[in-house]
Amino acid sequence: MNPNQPFSGIRVVEFGQFVSAPFCGQLLAEGGAEVVKVEPLTGDPTRQLRQIVPGETRIFLSRNRGKRSLPLAIRHSGARAIIDRLLKRADVALMNFRPGLAEQLGLDAPTLTRRFKRLIVGSVTGFGNDGPEASFAAMDPVVQARTGLMAANGRLHEGRPTSGDPVVADYMCAMSLAFGVSAALLRRERTGVGGSVDVSLMQAAMTLANNQLVRSEDEDAPRHERILRELASLRRDGASYAQQAARMTSARTAPMLKIYLRTFDTADAPIAIACGSHSLRRKFLTVLDIEDLLLDKPESEGHRDHYDQLKCEVEAIIRAKPAAHWIARLNEAGIPVSPVKFPVELFDDPQANANGMFHRLRHPEAGDFTVLAPPVALDGDGFTPGEPTAPFASETRTILRELDFSDAEIDEFVATEVTRDSAP
Repeated sequence: MNPNQPFSGIRVVEFGQFVSAPFCGQLLAEGGAEVVKVEPLTGDPTRQLRQIVPGETRIFLSRNRGKRSLPLAIRHSGARAIIDRLLKRADVALMNFRPGLAEQLGLDAPTLTRRFKRLIVGSVTGFGNDGPEASFAAMDPVVQARTGLMAANGRLHEGRPTSGDPVVADYMCAMSLAFGVSAALLRRERTGVGGSVDVSLMQAAMTLANNQLVRSEDEDAPRHERILRELASLRRDGASYAQQAARMTSARTAPMLKIYLRTFDTADAPIAIACGSHSLRRKFLTVLDIEDLLLDKPESEGHRDHYDQLKCEVEAIIRAKPAAHWIARLNEAGIPVSPVKFPVELFDDPQANANGMFHRLRHPEAGDFTVLAPPVALDGDGFTPGEPTAPFASETRTILRELDFSDAEIDEFVATEVTRDSAP
């Protein structure tokens, strides 16, 4: 154990698949936790997505490093003894079961926290534990649509809204769960009692749309009511999504954004600029040697024609010179600016590598990989990149022996298909 790692000595049992619970488990493992990932006998579904070698994929590797794996048929009556021993010694249990399954299995938070007083149960749901949609199945793109995040991102494909990243809310959910588990562990230090941590994809997606989900009940509510009436009328009349979206007003449609917070084409490549304050906007105008006569006036929809005209002027100026010219000039002026890069360009990015944002690891069967380092740096090697899981089902006997099962009992578990064992 490394005492500099915040979760050193913490034992985690992860009943997770796909993204949220597994990535949370990986974050805890990178902070020193001992994580046992309970998988179906066929493995986590992401083990099957474009396999590199049998049972291993890039997607699985991106969310499951630093863990040990235990195949377990959790519905099998013989699995109960194994699950109980895992949980009896655990500090944390993570799960993202489909609605109702945890209750069927007796693995719901109320049951577990009653049986294991110090256990912290971290649960992920699609739409929360209560309400008319609590039992609905959920995946990230559906939740993005349900929460307005998809509309807020403003991306269209063939006139229809689409998600920018199909798992962005999942990752936000995982980070929220890791934060909640950390808080629960800290509270347990004071109280000696565990508890439950609940996060949902819905809340995570709404958090990502935070800027648009605050309103003044005095000023905004009447306008929102008018917009909702207009939307209802447009939908009754069969209006397209683009026609409906055109009636929305938000920070993203403000006239100033046509100039100060956007991407531009240069002579050779696009760049992004972000002038989020008046002082930055003045600097931007100085670099371009132009004026904005409405800059210091309260923003108004009536300014749209002015900014449409100024937009054409700014675009022509920036298009006249290459990206490197504008990046140098704008950086010198202290204005946030960047080339627009594709993810594949990041692997050899000098800024990312100077800050240790990637980690090189060797998979025992699939060779070398470059993966993201932990998203948090804590001095004293508080967070360290996890290594790949061992080949699927190769750690079964080791884990079950640690739980004080005899070899004869383990043989019986394997023979009755409670678990699998592929160790040589």
